[in-house]
Amino acid sequence: MSFNEIDRAQVLAEALPYIQKYTGKTIVVKYGGNAMVSDELRRAVISDIILLSLVGIRVVVVHGGGPEISGLLKKIGKESRFVDGLRYTDKETMEVVQQVLCGQVNKDLVATLNRLGGRAVGLCGLDGGLFQARQLDEKYGLVGSITKVSPAPVFDALNSGYIPVVATVAQGTDAETSYNVNADTAAAKLAVSLEAEKLILLTDVRGLLHNPEDESSLIPSLQLSSVPALVREGVISGGMIPKVDCCVESVRSGVGSAVILDGRVAHSLLMELLTDAGIGTMLTN
Repeated sequence: MSFNEIDRAQVLAEALPYIQKYTGKTIVVKYGGNAMVSDELRRAVISDIILLSLVGIRVVVVHGGGPEISGLLKKIGKESRFVDGLRYTDKETMEVVQQVLCGQVNKDLVATLNRLGGRAVGLCGLDGGLFQARQLDEKYGLVGSITKVSPAPVFDALNSGYIPVVATVAQGTDAETSYNVNADTAAAKLAVSLEAEKLILLTDVRGLLHNPEDESSLIPSLQLSSVPALVREGVISGGMIPKVDCCVESVRSGVGSAVILDGRVAHSLLMELLTDAGIGTMLTN
């Protein structure tokens, strides 16, 4: 028997206790960034999700679609504008956000999952009042802060054997409008309401690094109590602050653990969930 075949057998044997640990448990994956844009990575992420689902793990996918929204706005001659890192969303932009997220991006993801052998169903935050929100601040326009999650549509899909794919548009409670909501925040809130075992944020970085310039300085695991000191020291800074905040909020509210994971690495989901090594930064209580 070749070394290669022994290797493969060992990989499967190593995965077994993790499959047993997670079977029947819910895992929420926030999917976006590079893993969504590159065809090769997209295929790897989707095949990982299908495999996890086939071994009995209840996978929920939450997605954004920033590049696609910017692309369509450019086509109609409208410039993308950002305030404090959030997309300024006027009425016309909100129409594009809803069209792209709930339509094109959501249905493309569902179709790819189904084509590759999964059983997926598309949802958005407007379905069954899944995400309800009020305006975050006038300076951002129609950007919402989630006030309530009603997870029944997601439970229904999971209980029927489907992989729910959720677009992050919310129903306004303070006005007759839809709101654009941050996908990381929506994934964290949904993970809490589903009493998920794990929240995974796929990003374009290796995880949380001691030194942002040095990819080998990954912090593999982190207790919530260590976070404030790392913020003070500047280790957690910039765009990583809201991601870590989402992870902290979810774990503090009952999610087993939260992981910031590099979506640029093919099959990073399988490596994180089903091997001894794990390759991201995991936050635990």
